[in-house]
Amino acid sequence: MKKILLSVLTLFVFFGCSNEGDVIEKPTILNVGEKVELVSTQGKKITFKRVENGIVIDNDEDKIIIFDIFGTFCEPCKREAPALMKMQLDHNDRLILVGLSYFENVSSEYIIEKFQKPYNAYYFIAANSSNNKALVDTILHDIDYERMISLPFKVVLNRGKYETVTDKWEGSSGTKFYIGDVGTELIMADIEKIINKE
Repeated sequence: MKKILLSVLTLFVFFGCSNEGDVIEKPTILNVGEKVELVSTQGKKITFKRVENGIVIDNDEDKIIIFDIFGTFCEPCKREAPALMKMQLDHNDRLILVGLSYFENVSSEYIIEKFQKPYNAYYFIAANSSNNKALVDTILHDIDYERMISLPFKVVLNRGKYETVTDKWEGSSGTKFYIGDVGTELIMADIEKIINKE
C-alpha cells in the first residue's frame, strides 16, 4: 500500500496538478476571424485573433506565443514561475508568454498576492474571464487533446501554427504541448529550433 501511495504522489509532483472535481463545461471554440481581448492582472491588454487551426496576436502575427495554462495552487507552476519570468525578460523581442489561470476562479488581486509577488511572475498573466476559457478550449481542440489536462500545460505558436516541441518525459520530438515542469532550457532550445528553421 505504501508503494502505491508513493507512486501516486510521485506522479503528482513530477507531472503536474489537476483538479478533477470540477464540473466539465461545454467547450467554447473560437471561430476563424474571431478576436478576444485579454487583460492582464496589471491592466495590460492583448487582442488575439483566431486563424485557421491556430491563434495569433492581432497586428503582431510574427511574435511567438507561449500559452502557459497554470493554477495559483499548482506547485510545479510556482516552482517554474521565476525561470519563466527570466525567459520572458531575456527574449522579449521574440516571444510573449501568456499565463492563463485554469481550474480556479480567482481575482486579479489574488493572483498578484498569491502567485505573482511571491514567485516574481510578472509576465502577462490574464485576469480571469470567459476569454481565458475560450482560448484554453480552442487550444485543446486544435491539438486534439482529449485527456484531463494537468498543470502546467504549455503550447507554442509561431505565426498561428502550433509548433512541435520536445517531450521531456519521452525524450523525443513530436508533441504539440509541454506538460508539467519541463524547464525553460528545454523550451528555449525548442524556440531556437523554431527561429532557425524560418
